[in-house]
Amino acid sequence: EVQLVESGGGLVQAGGSLRLSCVASGFTFDDYTIVWFRQAPGKEREGVSCISKHTGSTYYADSVEGRFTLSRDNAKNTVYLQMNSLKPEDTAVYYCAADSTYYDCTYYLRRGATLTYWGQGTQVTVSS
Repeated sequence: EVQLVESGGGLVQAGGSLRLSCVASGFTFDDYTIVWFRQAPGKEREGVSCISKHTGSTYYADSVEGRFTLSRDNAKNTVYLQMNSLKPEDTAVYYCAADSTYYDCTYYLRRGATLTYWGQGTQVTVSS
């Protein structure tokens, strides 16, 4: 059974940090690009960051550049999203998703390419 399970969300004050994890199972993790999205109430889903399969290249939305860091540990089938200097506008449900089609993860992050597998999401709430 294919699964993506996010964890690490919670309530934090503005300026604080959280580390989200996305643990994958049921597929060959190394062959998949991972993308993080977020969706706040009443807003469209936004691509936050992605990490390409094999190369490990990372990309970020302008809104999180310099504050968020994405990494992957293929031995643990896990991707980590380190979020620092959090702002109230970062409040959202964060989802990880995986797909194997494109090496360049910006196809998913910025061009709307479809991803095969999705997690259930983890809530991040940043208080002011």
